[in-house]
Amino acid sequence: MSDQNSIGQIIHDRRRQLGFTLEYVGNAVGVSKSTVKKWESGFINNMGRDKIAALSRCLNLNPIILVTGKLQAPEISDDIVVMPVIGDIAAGYNQICTEDWSGETVEIPRSYLKGRAREDFLVLRVIGDSMYPLYQDGDRVLILKQDFIPELSEICAVLYDDENATLKKVESAKDKIRLVPVNPMYQPQEITGEALAHFRVLGLPVYLIREIKQ
Repeated sequence: MSDQNSIGQIIHDRRRQLGFTLEYVGNAVGVSKSTVKKWESGFINNMGRDKIAALSRCLNLNPIILVTGKLQAPEISDDIVVMPVIGDIAAGYNQICTEDWSGETVEIPRSYLKGRAREDFLVLRVIGDSMYPLYQDGDRVLILKQDFIPELSEICAVLYDDENATLKKVESAKDKIRLVPVNPMYQPQEITGEALAHFRVLGLPVYLIREIKQ
């Protein structure tokens, strides 16, 4: 059973934690900033499934949290998978995609693979700040390999110009693809015409590893 006041508080606290304005969240989800304010206050308690999905992506929250109003504690398990960090992916643009394993590895709880094979994933290191605050320079990201563009706009690891890799929100239209950064200091980039033939999706980020700097 959901607690709408808790849900509203979670939305408010997470938005403030990420430094997002009401207007930014509204634009990301497709509603007015006053609607976001009403969600936070608990005045509106009947979010549609599409809005829950969009809001969970914007705030980087499990959608279950936005239904139950309960923050989920991470699972603790000794069953882990060691994954190599095989290269870098730009939060900006024009980062050449190369596989250059330096010996660095990360430990991923096996439960986070959701029953998939280890080979269905790869780990990349984020460079740059165009996806700040969701993804920061130096973050390691577990990517679920996927070669098709999602129907809804989602953050994806993509390859463009056959060699440049970036992490961006991907918006797909009939004759173009927009790569949209989270950081408003950076501009979207459009892939059109001949360049579409040299664009492909590498996968979806599913797990973030971040070191806390003291």
